[in-house]
Amino acid sequence: MKIAQIAPLIESVPPRLYGGTERVVSYLTEELVALGHDVTLFASGDSITAANLVPCVPKALRLDANIRDPIPYYMLMLDRVRQRAGNFDVLHFHIDQFHFPLFRAIAGRTVTTLHGRQDLPDLLPLYVGFGDMPLISISNAQRGPVPNANFAATVYHGLPAGLHRPTAEPRGGYVAFLGRISPEKRPDRAISIARALGIPLKIAAKVDRVDEVYYRTQIEPLLDGPGVEFIGEINEHQKTQFLGEAQALLFTVDWPEPFGLSMIEAMACGTPILAFRCGSVPEIIEDGLTGAIVDTMEEAILALPLVIALDRKKVRQRFEQRFSATRMARDYVGVYHSLLASSESLGGDERDIQHLLPDGRYANNLRPHVA
Repeated sequence: MKIAQIAPLIESVPPRLYGGTERVVSYLTEELVALGHDVTLFASGDSITAANLVPCVPKALRLDANIRDPIPYYMLMLDRVRQRAGNFDVLHFHIDQFHFPLFRAIAGRTVTTLHGRQDLPDLLPLYVGFGDMPLISISNAQRGPVPNANFAATVYHGLPAGLHRPTAEPRGGYVAFLGRISPEKRPDRAISIARALGIPLKIAAKVDRVDEVYYRTQIEPLLDGPGVEFIGEINEHQKTQFLGEAQALLFTVDWPEPFGLSMIEAMACGTPILAFRCGSVPEIIEDGLTGAIVDTMEEAILALPLVIALDRKKVRQRFEQRFSATRMARDYVGVYHSLLASSESLGGDERDIQHLLPDGRYANNLRPHVA
């Protein structure tokens, strides 16, 4: 199958440090290549991939101090994708909804994975207006605010099986917080839980510009107390030791979490998770097996010792069974085949099954080829 993956331009694929969406796009792209598909990745020029790379900006936009507005670069990228659309069986978008108007004519050959929260009021009329654009949710909970959107499937994220090695007997003596310093991630909860039990806490997290005031006023003062170490942003390789040596991951979110990649990263390391019941959490964590799900701080403090005592080998086993990149890629291939079959079976709308030429016309002698 000839597949186009269209990635965000803010970070490279994979990202050098933080960047959940770009990381998932990388895992999916590489696994699709390994499965024998012909994959083209539209991304920043500093991306690294075994697929055919089409560089749409020289380097990740976050790394270019001259970039003020990312929108023009996305417009240029989408025009490049449009020019080559006829070369692919499926175009898989990971850039929110920028492409909807331009690719609606071939909606049946597109799919869009929604990587962010969907409880924003402006999204509902958008999905109603573009009801023919197929969508993928990354958890069933993510669909809640827009239940009538055109969802084709839910596909959980996955990681390469060999990315993180499991640690059966951690020696770090600490619990971990991994992700972003932001109000919705609630690192203050993690600090309070760890201090209540006298367990050291290590925080490996990024501080975005929009969250700098929150960090300085709400979190930085808490770091002066005992037992808390702020490490800062870490890369993929550092996560193995950071999570593997931790007794547990504290996933203290307070928002409709769409997925929560750090939960399965911890599971890959054999590390159990204490998580608050928000968004996708009940779909990812199996209470009493891979972690514990709580609703209050009091429950969290009581549950953490039980989480630390869970069997880490079973945590890793559940990761392998549920959250591998191979499983993710095969799930997506199933969606691709299903969408193409549905599009062809309709028969009446040639726009869904014929290739769009660079000048906007349709080639009557070209049809998608599915391997």
